[in-house]
Amino acid sequence: MERIKEFFIGLKNRVDFKFHPITLLPLLILLLTLPACLWLPIEYSYENHLIENFQLVVILAIFIICIKAKNDKTFFNTLALVMVILFLREINCGRTVFFHVPGGGYNDFYSWKEIPYGYLAHPLYGTFMALSGLYFILTKSYKVLWNYFLQAKLSIYNWIFVVLGIIFGLLGEEWGMPMLEEMTETLFYVSLLAIIYLQAFNKNYIETTK
Repeated sequence: MERIKEFFIGLKNRVDFKFHPITLLPLLILLLTLPACLWLPIEYSYENHLIENFQLVVILAIFIICIKAKNDKTFFNTLALVMVILFLREINCGRTVFFHVPGGGYNDFYSWKEIPYGYLAHPLYGTFMALSGLYFILTKSYKVLWNYFLQAKLSIYNWIFVVLGIIFGLLGEEWGMPMLEEMTETLFYVSLLAIIYLQAFNKNYIETTK
């Protein structure tokens, strides 16, 4: 019971209410979400279009941040592998990039069953995820993650944006509103970028994980 009390006392001290410059990015996405839902052409939320392409740029930026991190290299290498997984997920392992149905609509793509050797896509993707998980375990990156959980500062605004992105992304999917879903998914990615950037390069954040 005493340990739980100490954790929450420490958590209170670790919450960071400073509005960092990097937090402007998720704030901007949040502010643009309603106008996008009201006035952007729905095609912008489709595969290989404006919003998803921007998401891919954000994921690539997070990947670069991870491999250039100043501390806890193996842990951030694991996060870089997670970014590869998310990147492949966004393009459906290349299916929505290379296998558009000629003359079809924006979202018309061949299924894996219709693509030569397409049956290998999911097993290979699953194998890559499994190997990434194995790397996480063998490098003991889970210890770094645990230290972050117990000691690292928490950028409260960025975490709020992460939660909002998840909640409204799920609601957008449930309500059949692809623009809301894609914009809040973008909010999630950009908020994640801000959090990882602070952990990877901000000395004050890194020092809390000693």
